[in-house]
Order: sequence, then C-alpha cells, then structure tokens
Amino acid sequence: MNADEPSLMDLACDERTDLAEFLATLTPQQWQTESLCTGWTVKDVVAHVISYDELNLPGLLKRFAKGRVVHANEVGVAEYSTMSTGELLKFLNQHLRPRGLTAGFGGMIGLVDGTVHHQDIRRALGRPRTVPEQRLRRILPLVPGNPRLGAGRRIKGLRLRATDIGWEHGSGPEVTGTGEALLLAMTGRRQAAEELTGAGAATLLGRL
Repeated sequence: MNADEPSLMDLACDERTDLAEFLATLTPQQWQTESLCTGWTVKDVVAHVISYDELNLPGLLKRFAKGRVVHANEVGVAEYSTMSTGELLKFLNQHLRPRGLTAGFGGMIGLVDGTVHHQDIRRALGRPRTVPEQRLRRILPLVPGNPRLGAGRRIKGLRLRATDIGWEHGSGPEVTGTGEALLLAMTGRRQAAEELTGAGAATLLGRL
C-alpha cells in the first residue's frame, strides 16, 4: 500500500458512513424489503453488519455453539433485529469505525462486508450507486482467496476482468463486467452474475 493511501480501516469507516447516510433516507416499508440476501430484509442485513462489533472471542464461540457454526450469522441477526430501525441506525452511527471482530485484519472484514451488504440493500431497493473506485480496487484482490466468502470455488478455472477499473484475476474462460458486479458475483449474488458476459459467464452463473 502506498503511504499516501488510506488504510483498510479508513475505507471501512468511509463505507459505513455512506451506508448510514443512505439508510437515513429509507421509509419504514423499505426497511422491510427483502434484500439480495435470501430470507433477510434490509433491516436484517443492517443487523448483521453491526452484529460482530461488540463481540469478543468468548462471545463468538458462544454464538458459534448456538448456531452450530454455519448458522452463526443468523444467531447474530436474531439478536440485533429486535432493535428498532432507529436504534439500529443509531448503533451504526456510533460504530462507523468497525470494532471488535468486524475490525479484524486491519479493517478488511468491515470493508468487504460493509460494501457487499450496502449493495445488497441498494440493489434490492432499486437505488444503485457507483462504489468508489478506490474502495473497489482495494476490495477485489481480497475476495478470491478468502475462504469465508466462498469465492474460490465459484471462480475456479475462470479469468475475471473488470471493464471499468482494470482489475483482472485468474485464468481460463473470461468473465467480464463492472468491478461491482464481479465483487457481488464472487460473493454469491446471482442478480449481479446475470449482468456478466464472456465465455465463462454461464459457468460462474451455474455455480451460484
């Protein structure tokens, strides 16, 4: 990283600030709209985004045990979705700089999760935005090798190429599209994958 570039934590804070400002514009009906995360409303997604900020290692182990590991996210959502939308937004504004487990790996977790889930909400509501290029350039290289996100198996044997920011990854049949669409497709969002083109696009779509 260039010494003049913001840190991952700074970018995560910027992303959360943008998300909080957007959420403040939503109606009660929009908070109840289903997001791109199957089974989760916009409110549920926001609950998930903040659900690890005040969790320490013992708390994480307890949540893993309760959710039998694979359902740990659902446990967190269930705990935080009892808050009102106003309370969730207030909590987010008090945690614009990720804390706890969300601050892991220098802010990487907060940045990637915040950006992906921000798009989950915006796309579901038909309120698109252009993710700042600086953030996309930092996020995209972090995704393919992250086992928690499952991107590796989805893009195996494919060459991804972003048409707007000059990012490339992998080898094989090509999959092209915007950096934002590639990010969301790598993290399992079918809606975004349907926007991609190239000889490998159908293969990627079929893996979702």
